[in-house]
Amino acid sequence: MRKSAIRLALILFISLISFCLPTVAQTPNEALNLYKNGTRKVGRGDLDGAMEDYSRAIVISSRLKYANEKEADTDARITVINPFTANAYTNRGVVRYRKRDFTGAKSDFDAALRIRPGLAEAYLNRAAASRELGDYSSARKDLDKAIAIKSDFFAAFTNRGALRHDTGDLEGALSDFDRAIQLNSRVPEAFYLRGYARIADKNFDGAIEDFNAALKLDPEMGLAYQGRGTAWLSKASIDEAIADFTRALDRDPNIAWAYFNRGLALLVKGKDRQAEEDFAKCLALKPELKSDLEHRAELAREIRGRH
Repeated sequence: MRKSAIRLALILFISLISFCLPTVAQTPNEALNLYKNGTRKVGRGDLDGAMEDYSRAIVISSRLKYANEKEADTDARITVINPFTANAYTNRGVVRYRKRDFTGAKSDFDAALRIRPGLAEAYLNRAAASRELGDYSSARKDLDKAIAIKSDFFAAFTNRGALRHDTGDLEGALSDFDRAIQLNSRVPEAFYLRGYARIADKNFDGAIEDFNAALKLDPEMGLAYQGRGTAWLSKASIDEAIADFTRALDRDPNIAWAYFNRGLALLVKGKDRQAEEDFAKCLALKPELKSDLEHRAELAREIRGRH
């Protein structure tokens, strides 16, 4: 079944800056303690508390001067006591990103880079925010810059590979994922991402190898089962595909594309009632897939009719 629905559930890497700071000698202890507390709160999932701590650290460690109230909202004019402030802006931007405030996150990363133009993590994170805002061109420039600053930046290669995949540059995407895996072969998401690029490149066997590698590192990674199932479906290995989509949903019942694709596979097998149940669950999670689902289901019925 060559015309199956293939979708990449993107895994973006976005980085907090740890407390390895070269500028702490200039920084008030209160700001440093707030920074460390904010990072601990992020780890506990207390994003609002982390926002408050990072914001207080920014105020303490910098002098802010504004021409008007509008600039005060964007921290447009910053006179910095020390470059530590850039780290605090970067981490607050990560918190805003996780709260899905992508515009606010980008503003914080902009501020960090005005203070420290060589901060690779801020370029990585600003690229992720730009991508969410639909600005792929700016995202690509920032990822290129992050890699130029830090040539072994694993997360920048994975993010640039995902961006290249989305914009149709499969050769570039595969090259970036290869480099990321060379840098760190212990991260399952890198294999998962390359697996989807290989599906798009019609290298289904290579994709299955990548999803196997991801699952060896993380046997509970539902998205990797979804990816491997998609590769099996692309090879017309229907039973293997159904088994993997089921494994994906056993681990994460909210993977809409696993319901979508398992439903297609079930249609090909003549199991219409079960297929319709999967389609209903898919649309309950992602109603916007209705048109695509109806089109793909019709293709699946045509394939069944030829056998």
